[in-house]
Order: sequence, then structure tokens, then C-alpha cells
Amino acid sequence: MRELDGDGVTSRAYPCDVTAAAQVEAMVERVEQTLGPVEFLVNAAGVLRPAAVSATTDEAWTTTLSVNTTGVFLVSRAVAGHMARRRRGAVVTVASNAATTARVGMAAYAASKAAAAMFTKCLGLELAAANVRCNVVSPGSTDTPMLARLWADGTGVESTLHGAPDAFRVGIPLGKIATPEEIAAAVVFLLSSRAGHITMHDLVVDGGATLGV
Repeated sequence: MRELDGDGVTSRAYPCDVTAAAQVEAMVERVEQTLGPVEFLVNAAGVLRPAAVSATTDEAWTTTLSVNTTGVFLVSRAVAGHMARRRRGAVVTVASNAATTARVGMAAYAASKAAAAMFTKCLGLELAAANVRCNVVSPGSTDTPMLARLWADGTGVESTLHGAPDAFRVGIPLGKIATPEEIAAAVVFLLSSRAGHITMHDLVVDGGATLGV
């Protein structure tokens, strides 16, 4: 928010727990009352608890699905009703290329993102008649603190760019890690009128890491 304010953009935070239905509903109503109709929704809250399935705890599984999947459901449901009544709006859910490509040590994360992506497509089908578009952006490795935490042994950048055969993972053909701005640009495109005839689409932004599959 400080960066936005520094750029002359007025911003306001409305914190809530995206896994708590009552908090989400109250937050959406508060936003509608103070800022006006919500025309764009980006589901971007997410957590990552990497571990092999055998080492994934009940708490890690529950938390991952609660934030990454249930959070998308609750926030989308709270906003979609308003959008449908007004017959305008656009939703983008930030998923992951792991939603369609198996990853070692990321079963909970991948499952949660796959569920969130398919939920968003189903929502898009239900809301199409109300002129509300729902799409997905699926990033690959992006320069964020979440990614940096996976690089504990100092070889993370190298294996990410060039692949890790022991993890059955190819590298990134474009030879670079995405910036947050590149992911944001894809989200903004799908929200914009330039994507006015696009809905239920999954835009993968991973530098070719999943080989276009």
C-alpha cells in the first residue's frame, strides 16, 4: 500500500480471513458500501507447505486447501452475486502451473490449485449468461518470497532454470524466472475489455516450464 500511495494511487486495506465465511461476507459488504460496486476480483491469497505426501501433516493439508481453495470459493461466492445482479464484472483466480503438472513434494499445493482453477471455470460457466467473465492465471516460478523459501540449499535458482532430473522437472525454456509484474500484467489483461470475449480460460505464464501442456 505504501508503494501505491507513493505513486499517487489511493489504496485501502480491508483485512479478513478468507477461510471464514462470515468475515468474507462482511468484508465484501463493507467494500461495496464504502468504495462502490466491485467490478473486478482477483483471488490471489495463497500458502505453500512443501512436503512429500508421507510427510504432509493433517494441519498442512487442511490449511493449504482452506486458503487456496475454500478461500477462492468463499470470496468468489460473496462477490459473484453482486456482479450477476449488475450484469457486469470479471474474476481472475491466480492458480499455478502445478495444477496441471505433477510436482515432487507439492501434492497438497497442486491439488488445491487444481481445485481452485476448476472451480473458477465452473463459476465462469454459471455466470456467463450474466455477462460476468471468470478466468485463471497459472504462474510458474516467480520471484517472490514464497519461491525464495524453497531455495534453502543454494542450488534453487540453477535447478529452477535448468531443471532437476531427480525431481522429474524440466527447466524454464525462456531462461528466466518470472517477475511479479509479468504475472500482474496477465491478470490485468484478463480483467480488461481487451479480453472481453475470453472466459473459462487458463492462461499459463511460466516461460514454457510445462512445455505448453
